[in-house]
Amino acid sequence: MSRRSLAALLAALATVLGLSALAPRATAGSPTAPSDPFGATVLIGTGGITWTDVSEKATPNLWMLLRDGSSAAMSIRSVETNTCPVDGWLGLSAGNRAAAPRTGSGPAQQRPCSPIGEPTGGVVPNWESFVQAAQSRKFDSKLGLLGEAAAKSDVCIKPVGPGAAIAAATPEGDADRYSPYSDETLLVDMNTCPVTIVDVGNVRDPDDIAEGEQPVEGSRTQQIAAIDKRLGDVINAAPGGADFIVASLSDAGMTERLRLAVARGPHYGPGDLNAQSTRQPGLVQAQDLPVTLMGITGIEIPLGLGGTQLTSEPAPDNSEKRAEDRLQNLVDYDLASHEVHSLVPPFFNTFAYGQLVIYLLVFLVWKGKIGTSDTRRRVLGIVRIVAVAAASVPASTFLANLLPWWRFPIPMISIVAAVGVFVGLIAYAALKGPWQRSALGPLAFVAAVTWIVLAGDIVTGSRLQQSSLMGLQPVVAGRFYGMGNVTFALFATSAILLSTAVSSYLVSHGRRKVAAIVVLAIAGLTVLIDGAPFWGADGGGPPAFIPGIAYLILSILGLKMTWKRVAMIGLGSVALFFTVAFLDWLRAPDNRSHLGRFIQAIIDGNALDIVVRKGEQNWNILLGNAPLTLLVPAALLFVIYVLARPTSWGSKGLAKSYEKAPTLRSGLIALVITLTIGFLINDSGTAIPAVGATVAVPLIVSVVVRNLEEDLRSVAGTRRARRS
Repeated sequence: MSRRSLAALLAALATVLGLSALAPRATAGSPTAPSDPFGATVLIGTGGITWTDVSEKATPNLWMLLRDGSSAAMSIRSVETNTCPVDGWLGLSAGNRAAAPRTGSGPAQQRPCSPIGEPTGGVVPNWESFVQAAQSRKFDSKLGLLGEAAAKSDVCIKPVGPGAAIAAATPEGDADRYSPYSDETLLVDMNTCPVTIVDVGNVRDPDDIAEGEQPVEGSRTQQIAAIDKRLGDVINAAPGGADFIVASLSDAGMTERLRLAVARGPHYGPGDLNAQSTRQPGLVQAQDLPVTLMGITGIEIPLGLGGTQLTSEPAPDNSEKRAEDRLQNLVDYDLASHEVHSLVPPFFNTFAYGQLVIYLLVFLVWKGKIGTSDTRRRVLGIVRIVAVAAASVPASTFLANLLPWWRFPIPMISIVAAVGVFVGLIAYAALKGPWQRSALGPLAFVAAVTWIVLAGDIVTGSRLQQSSLMGLQPVVAGRFYGMGNVTFALFATSAILLSTAVSSYLVSHGRRKVAAIVVLAIAGLTVLIDGAPFWGADGGGPPAFIPGIAYLILSILGLKMTWKRVAMIGLGSVALFFTVAFLDWLRAPDNRSHLGRFIQAIIDGNALDIVVRKGEQNWNILLGNAPLTLLVPAALLFVIYVLARPTSWGSKGLAKSYEKAPTLRSGLIALVITLTIGFLINDSGTAIPAVGATVAVPLIVSVVVRNLEEDLRSVAGTRRARRS
């Protein structure tokens, strides 16, 4: 392949990716058109309630809303890990993440939540401290945005209850129309303005609140029952034909969970509540609420908000059976996200450190520190099986969500069993299929399966990633669709390893140009799926992946990596990122991914805050989990170092790796390039090398062990021949 042909193919790839960013994105359902006459709208806020608390008998009013309205699980993550009641109301006010300062020492999650004070003289108490706290964060949150937007659009909002006063306040903290919640004045309050925001109280779990927090009177069950009664009172006092939006805005204590959101009225009949911000049916986030309230009441929506307007995907009817089915789906969302969240840290630690122990044993066995010659061969055979099985774990963590493991009594056992089923299937096929005759055969198979599973999931809506051990965590609210850092690390690593295996086979048969074309095709699909706004929507992925895969392609063609080519690849990657981001920005605000929103942040002048915040996240992760994030990449670099030095231990077996896989060394260097750049340019990028190593290290070890086994067999055969 000539240089001109290679450049033309790369240009065609960038053009396809750029044009695909312009494709319209389908929305999940659509509400009544915004041009309809605006009727009364009531936003009812509470806190600490999940869909697992809802039943026809215990919460009849919430059940009625579920049956007759559109419902969703809602991610409420704000600034801190858990969300206090005041944080939820501040988020409504700002249309963005915001939180009140917390007193005390230790992690914020373990500090008590402050009570919400009643306004005095029409002014929200502690407003200045709320504003200062919002300004100290890097979320570009402006408190009072909702109240200010309503005033500019000449829309009257009536706040009832202290939390509602925070939501409806102006940037100065004024809540002139405020009324405390009272049964005696509720009818008048509900008919004062076309828009009413009501605070019906929050559930605070006595067994979960932080030390030093004043407990709320009554048990958790009693608190829920009292709030449900208030919901019924508010609905009965509201004007006929009103839209109701009910949202649990905060956690019940230190434990973070998905909460409930439900809407009923002219815009929202029975069905699922959806939001373009998450692209997941039945899953929304708290930032969607202020955008929705403004959208259905005629308030002009300011630019730059993270949420999108809630829409309804209608159900055929409002039968009790369909309501029960929707409730089960919502409970599944809650349980899966809650159960898996606590399992992720022990899973990563056990998985990573377990592999390191196994590879250390392999080193000791081969160096002759442990066992005889026959023992070494048996141990190496076992380790090869374990290595292939370990490399099958990441893909299996996604496939495990095909089974409802969260419904079983002991989630740890059920999810391990679910993952184990798929690990067994993938590893068996890798080791017993026709490709087993090649040293790189199992590597190619596992890499291909991992790539296909992730690609298929991304293209079909990122369903398997939700609440998986190595996927997206809805309760964290970092990302709800597309390629997160963990997914990108697995996707890019499997793409490079697959490209290495395929190109090695073709190059060894004298077909370099064909090898380059095949690798370019794999790279093109990888970049398209990873970077397209309607699929992966990953801004930091392509700039990390392209330099690595470009190095591999140049190596296949026998071209050296000069400084000029390095600069061209780097500039091309950056240009591709901004081109796709700009094309995404051209779409309607509700249809933009975070790529387009970053361009808007540049225009608004707050892009630096985003960069600084992401850098702080990287640093905190590096310090908070340094042993894991540094140790696993160190293992990957160790294996690459060993493979790159044929004079090191096991030299004969390692030399065969290059003989049978002529592009193996280039593929490993390409992998290091991609993982290193991914680490440097992505938020939370410290996880990228560690996660990539979970696939790369065991697969590389499996190749090395295969060659070492052949060496031992040759030695044993030679000895037998001499004896005979």
